[in-house]
This record gives sequence, C-alpha cells and structure tokens, in this order.
Amino acid sequence: MEKLVESVKKSFEERFQRKPLLIASPGRINLIGEHTDYNEGFVLPGATDRVIVLAAAARDDQRCRFYSLDFDQEFEVSLAHLKKSSLRWPDYLEGVFDQFLKMGFKIKGLDLAFGGNIPIGAGMSSSAALEGGLAFIINHIYDLKLDLLRLALIAQKAENEFVGLRCGIMDMYASLHGQPGKVLKIDCRSLIHEYYPFDSPELRVIISDTGIRRELASSEYNVRRQQCEEGVRILQAYYPAIKSLRDVSLEMLEENKPDFEPVIWKRCAFVVKENMRVELACQDLLGQDFISFGRRMRESHLGLKDEYEVSSPELNILVESASKVPGVLGSRMMGAGFGGCTISLIEVEAIEEFKKKVSADYLRITGYQPTIHLVRIEAGTRIIENNNN
Repeated sequence: MEKLVESVKKSFEERFQRKPLLIASPGRINLIGEHTDYNEGFVLPGATDRVIVLAAAARDDQRCRFYSLDFDQEFEVSLAHLKKSSLRWPDYLEGVFDQFLKMGFKIKGLDLAFGGNIPIGAGMSSSAALEGGLAFIINHIYDLKLDLLRLALIAQKAENEFVGLRCGIMDMYASLHGQPGKVLKIDCRSLIHEYYPFDSPELRVIISDTGIRRELASSEYNVRRQQCEEGVRILQAYYPAIKSLRDVSLEMLEENKPDFEPVIWKRCAFVVKENMRVELACQDLLGQDFISFGRRMRESHLGLKDEYEVSSPELNILVESASKVPGVLGSRMMGAGFGGCTISLIEVEAIEEFKKKVSADYLRITGYQPTIHLVRIEAGTRIIENNNN
C-alpha cells in the first residue's frame, strides 16, 4: 500500500500545491449472510487490505476539485450547483456533499485526489469505500463529531438518493468499522455489531472474479425484495407481530407452506436459513472451527443457486472448481448475484494449486480468464497522515 499512498500524495501535491490529509478507506468482503440485509437479518463482512487512498485539503470557498488517479480524470463543481456527471465517478463524491448540506452542516469545498487497488465491479464495494472515505474526511476536517454509524448512513443515503442505487448499509458499515483480523456480525435491524476473530495464519481468503458484470442484479434484486415482502404478508395473517423475515422460523414456514406459491416459499426459506447460518458461523469462529465454517459457506452457495436463484453459470463454475481443490474449506458466490465474484476460504499451502486449477477450468469452459485476488481482513477507514491542520 505504501506505493499507492505515495502516488496519491504526490499527485495531490503537484496538482494542488498543498499538503493533504491522507486516509485509507477499505473495500469489504462478506463471508456469509447474503440477501439478508434488506430482510433485517444478519451479515458477516470484514474490511480488507484493498483500499482507496484519499488525499484532501479544505478550501475557503464553495468549489470542489476532484482528481481520480485511476481514470486520470478531473472534475470541478460548486457546492451550490451539485449535478450528476457523465463521468459517473464524481456522483459518489457529490452525493456525500449533498447529504451533509441537506443535514444543515456549514461546510465548504475540498481539493481531493484519490486512487485505489480495490477491483472495480468485483463485488468488493469500491463505491462504498469512496463514499465512506469522503464522509470520514468531511467529518474530520470540519470537526463535526459524528460517529462511524452516522457516517455510514450518510454514505448510504448518498448512493440511494444522488447516485440512484438502492443499496443497503452493509458495505459502508463494514468499510468504516473494520478491524484487523476480525469480522463484524451486523444486526441489520438494530445496526449494532459484534466482532468475531478471523485471524488464522494458516488460512487466506480468495476472491475470484468472473469478469461478468451483474446486468440482471438490479432488477432481480427488486423482485427478490418483493417476494420476501409477500412472504411476510402471508405469515402476518397467522403471526401479526412479524415485521420481516428476521422474525420467521422454519417451523412457521413449514406449518403454512400450503398458503405459499412455491417460488415465494423458496425465497423465504433461503433467507431464514441464511440467518441461521450466520449465527452458527459466528459460533464456529469462536471455536476456531473453520471446517464447519467452510461447510456453511458451501450451504449458502447452494441456497443462493437453488432457492434464491441469483447465481449464474460462471459463478457456479468457479465454486465447483474451487470445491475440488484440496485445502479449500468453503466457496460461494458473494454479492447480489448474476455475475461478480466468488469468495473462498483456503489453506495457505493450497493457494497455488487453487490459482492453477480454477483458472484452467474457467478458461476451458468459458474461454475467459478469471481474475484472482488474495485478501486479508484489515482495519477500517483510518488516517494515514495528517499534514492538513
């Protein structure tokens, strides 16, 4: 990361002729707990060693000057006239400013340069890292004294309202709250989290990118939300206290199965079982039982494929290939589905064999090479260097 920090710092100083505040804002992975967040359930993400580095300094006017190293593009805007850009990446930054202004904070513009090593579009939430990172910077520079949860909510609303993507809070939450060697069990109803150890030196996490972008994910995501809501409505006739699938047990579903269309029942059954898997996976981590943890990852993938039906042929190829490598404890698709990436838990000694076999299998079947990333669970958004006093 040192080279990345120096590159961003140098670019900022040459472009703006000033000394910046430097922060690192990480991408995230989600070990288990998929499509549970909007059902007020549980997720188990962690911040990673893949980060966006942001260099920033306050201005004394309303202008914002942004520079993206990765795209080698500049963008300039006034806080009084925030507007969507054809470049797209400035929208994530403008959306954060938009939220602070709507909340009534008296802030001014920024000079900002940023670059990162989070794979874009691979499901590691580079957009959340950018939004959460900027919210962290504004909070620090203007001494607004907002806690990390408030910053995560600001970043989420920026994406929901300005960018126009109806995402949950998990990505921003994990990026801001991450700790080295620990994952977060987030209760998506209360927005309270607990840390669980994930620091075995014998194991690593691998992200395998299909190279297929999630074209269907947005529309199908909304369909799945509606199907889950329909299941809740059916059960509320018998259990009026139910507010979401978080409150539902498998016994409730089984008892009332005749009232459900088969596809609605499958969707609900997956979410209920996935919440149970997160709870059990946390107990596995406390007991350092990574064999059981990996088995739950496998069960999660099968549920996503067969019950929730959000996987894809490419994701299935990567999971099946990974599962045949000795030393792989578990593998599953990660994220909304229909493309993106898989996540695998693997013994260190098996890494080279994994790369060789999974790459060869995927190339043979699809004609394309997957991109494979080794990641570590690391700290959340943090100050690297503060020269901007």
